[in-house]
Amino acid sequence: MTSKLVPQDPAKVMVIRDVVPKTITTLSAPFSRFGLIKVGGRGTIVRLQSGALAVFSPVALTEEVKAKVAEMGEVKYITALDIEHHIYIGPWHAAYPSAKVIGPEGLPEKRQKQKNENVPFSVIFAPNKPTTVDPEFDSEFDYEFVSAHANKEIVFNHKPTRTLIQADLLFNYPATEQYSRTGVSATSGILTKIFGSITNTYGEGQKRFLWHAISRGDRARFNKSVAVITSWDFDRMIPCHGDVVETGAKGIFQKIMAWHLEAAKKGQ
Repeated sequence: MTSKLVPQDPAKVMVIRDVVPKTITTLSAPFSRFGLIKVGGRGTIVRLQSGALAVFSPVALTEEVKAKVAEMGEVKYITALDIEHHIYIGPWHAAYPSAKVIGPEGLPEKRQKQKNENVPFSVIFAPNKPTTVDPEFDSEFDYEFVSAHANKEIVFNHKPTRTLIQADLLFNYPATEQYSRTGVSATSGILTKIFGSITNTYGEGQKRFLWHAISRGDRARFNKSVAVITSWDFDRMIPCHGDVVETGAKGIFQKIMAWHLEAAKKGQ
């Protein structure tokens, strides 16, 4: 099934882009959910002020990606942003074995059940448990574990660049950049169009989808997490699915999460 999700030759279609010169680089590639819906995939590399690299939701480790990493610094942190974004954790850890691997609760067990590579997790995020990575990492990032999300989302804010980095909490369809080197339209296909209608940031679809579907299991806890995230200072958003929001991301986040934020104010 994985062969239907990811490109066979990722080097030919991946877009490696410096979003913030010398600090943030994105690795954008095609990714097809269920082999049918063009959601796109994106890994993000952040160069800390110390020179260490933090990698979020890693994608295929091509020779071009390895060269970019070598140019930027030493990989010290590898993070699976949720229980779905872990396909390439194994190859990255094999290439950079001294890096700390970070992920949400349930992911080590899921990987073991799926018989994935044996990757030692240094930090596991869990609900109602204070979690820290280390002083070097913590000094540059805000983070929140959205345990009420079905995918167990960990959301990060890189404070020096005011950049929100997240996986499946918020989408920004269509996945234009991620399909820009494929010769295929990012919006082609009826299922992609339907899914895109509830995962863009300009309509009401995603707002309703989050409220009525995604957060319904534990909306009060979800609301609290959303309130924490909106308290941060960020202007850019890098999602795993869809295009990067270069500026104005906080306003977009607040618009889509408006019902959750209002409920949080009321203590609901």
